[in-house]
Amino acid sequence: MRRVVIFAASLFALSACTVKPVTSTVPDSTVEVPASTPVAPASAQAPAAPEPVADGPCPYLESAAVADANGQRVTKVRISADKPHPACFFYRPDGTVQLTVRIYVGEPAVATAIVDEAAPRATSDPARSPQGWKGGSLSGEKGAVYAVAKDKVAVVVTSNQAQTIKARRIVEAVVTELGL
Repeated sequence: MRRVVIFAASLFALSACTVKPVTSTVPDSTVEVPASTPVAPASAQAPAAPEPVADGPCPYLESAAVADANGQRVTKVRISADKPHPACFFYRPDGTVQLTVRIYVGEPAVATAIVDEAAPRATSDPARSPQGWKGGSLSGEKGAVYAVAKDKVAVVVTSNQAQTIKARRIVEAVVTELGL
C-alpha cells in the first residue's frame, strides 16, 4: 500500500508539471512584429549591373593604382550614372575593359544580393578582406571577381586577370579611400 501511495503521489507531481498546448484564437495574419525586430525582405534582388555612360576619371580610384594592381596600362576610364559612387570601367590599350569597380550603398539585403550574384558565397572561395567584410571570390578563363559586403555596402571588382589577389587589392584600396 505504501508503494501505491508513493507511486500515485509521483504521478500527481508529474501531471502538475506537464505543459498543456495553448490554442490561439488570433489568426496568424494579425500577429504583430515588435518595431525593434528587423524584418528583411524575403528575397532581395540585385539591381541591374551598371553601364558606362560618360568618360572618367574615376572619383575614388586612380588609373595608376589600377595599372599597378592589374598589371596593364589604362588608356581610358568611363563611369556610370550611379550615385553616390559611380561604377568605374578601366580600359586597356586594345579598347576592352580590363577592370570594373561597382559600389552599392543602400539596403543590407540588396548589398548581399549583389555580392551573391557576382561571386555566390555558397559556391565561391570565401572573401574576408578588408577586415569585417564578407563575400566571395572566383577566378576563371575570362578573369576574376572579388565581391564583399558589410552592412549596407557592397564592393565588387572584376578583372580580366585570373588572379583574385589583384581584384582584392583594388577592393581594399577603394574601401580605404572612401572610408567605407
